[in-house]
Order: sequence, then structure tokens, then C-alpha cells
Amino acid sequence: MEKEAFISKPPLLVGNSNYDYWKSRMIAYLKSIDSKTWKAVLKGWEHPVIVDKEGKSTLELKPEEDWSKEEDELALANSRAINAIYNCIDKHIFKLIKKCALAKEAWTVLENVHEGNSKVKMSRLQLLTTKFENLRMKGDGSIQEFHMTILDFDNQFDALGEKIPEEKLVRKMLRSLPKKFDMKVTAIEEAKDISEIKLDELVGSLQTYEGAIDEKLEKKTKSIAFVTNAEKDDQQGESVSEDDMSTEMVLLGKQFNKLLKKMDKRPKTSAGNTGRNINGNFRKFGLEEKDSQSKEVQCHECEGYGHIKSECPTFLKKQKKGLTVTCVGTKLI
Repeated sequence: MEKEAFISKPPLLVGNSNYDYWKSRMIAYLKSIDSKTWKAVLKGWEHPVIVDKEGKSTLELKPEEDWSKEEDELALANSRAINAIYNCIDKHIFKLIKKCALAKEAWTVLENVHEGNSKVKMSRLQLLTTKFENLRMKGDGSIQEFHMTILDFDNQFDALGEKIPEEKLVRKMLRSLPKKFDMKVTAIEEAKDISEIKLDELVGSLQTYEGAIDEKLEKKTKSIAFVTNAEKDDQQGESVSEDDMSTEMVLLGKQFNKLLKKMDKRPKTSAGNTGRNINGNFRKFGLEEKDSQSKEVQCHECEGYGHIKSECPTFLKKQKKGLTVTCVGTKLI
């Protein structure tokens, strides 16, 4: 057991940054060695002296070889305590106590340096009280983090000799929470006696409520993300449809050009018949044919009769090449 206690020693004391934490761990560590070791820190140890024949103590130090078993154990307890303190401080703090032969003396020096005298303690206590009263949980913080912060303050008060009642810690937590906990705080205050609530029980209840809030927020966030992604998919779908439509229009233009080539290869009987055949084919594809107002109309292109320039086979041949280039090269929207 003693070996285990020495192995699991507390952290190193480095300046003022971790003194409160170190002191609590150090006390537990010294007590774990044995009861006499911790008493050597509290009560101190005195070198045994020679007792005269009348049983009165003299000023002459007693040789170690003449020590009794009890005196040996007390001396060993002091040695264990001072050794434990030496091993748990850095080299800078060691300079403060390197001349201390007694564990109690070394412990007192460390207390005075880090805690100060009565005036210094009172000043630190007032400053700590102000910070504690102004303490509030952040909106993005968690109940667990705020609970640890309150416990840190509690430990600092304890190190300065000020004990905070648990009821005060409970009330502090309840009135320092963000607005999202208002409903829960009201329910607790109405349903329970604050003076009977334990801090750990309150923290457990608040963490459960916090989990429910986070779950609702997560569902809401996922719902918003789903709607946003759906809108993006719709926009992408519309874009793809427009591209497909453009491609189909280009293919339709190519098919139309092939049709014109086939019509051009058909036998030509007469200018009038060819014009009528072409116009008839145009009607099959939904194109309007312009009616001739008179059979005596003369074409200004070939100077023939019975049709106009727009129906003239010669004119259509000239236009066919330009139409082919237009249908294939133009991007239809």
C-alpha cells in the first residue's frame, strides 16, 4: 500500500497557477501514506531531547541511537512528509523551502506565499466573491462545463478558509443559466424545495433537459438542410432538362436537313408540280402554305407562272444550303 501511495503522487506545483488544485491533492496524498505523516504536517515534529533523572526535558538533543520506537516513528513520519513535499514542487519553489527541515515549516511557507497572511486572504476572498457573483453560463456552453467552473470557485473559497453552503451553489447555478433553461428553472423552483436539492442532482436534471433541447435543434437543422438540398436538386434538374431540350432541337434540325436532301433527289416533273409537292411536304410538318391569289402570278426568280418567288424551286434550292447551316450551327434555347 505504501509503495502504491508513493507511486501515485499528486501533480507538480508550478507557481500560483495550480496551487489550489495541488493543495487538495497533496493533503489526500500525505494522508494516504499514513496518519502520522499528515500529523507531522499539522502538528510538526521536534527532535527528541535527553530527560534528566527527575523526568524533566533538557536542552540537550538525544542521540538517534537512543531514540525509542515511538520517537523513531515520529521522526520517520516527518521525513516522509518533507520528502513528499520536495518531490511535488518545481525547482523554483524548492528554493523557498530547501532550508526547512520540518514538514510543518515547509507547508507554512508555501501557504504564506500562495495564500498570504490574513489581510491578503481577505482581499483575495473579496475579489473571488465578486467574480463568483458575476459568473454566468455562456449561451454556447454546456451544463457540465459550467458545473466544473462552479466547483473550481468552491475549491478556491475552501482554500481561503471560506465554506460555501451547497444551497448557495444550487441557487447560483439556477440563476446563472441562459434563457433557454427558463422553463426548466421555473419548474424546479415550483416543484421542489431549493434548500433540499443536491448540486449533483440538479446538474443531472439540467443535463437531461439540455439533451432534449440539443436533439430538437439537431432535427430542425437537418430539416432545413434537407429542404435546401431539395431546392438545389430541383434547380439542377431544370438545368439538365434545358440541356436535353437543346440537344433534341439540334437533332430535329439535322433530321429536317436530311428531309430536304431527300426532297431534292426526287424526280422533277414541272416547276408548278415541284412547288406543290414541296408545299405539300411542308404541310405534313405543320408549315403553312401560302395560297396563290391567281394562277397567272409570275415568279420573279425564274420568271415562270403559277407560283411566286417563295415557292420557286430554284429559289428554294438556293435557300436550302443556308438553311442547313443555320439549323446545324445555331444553338436553340
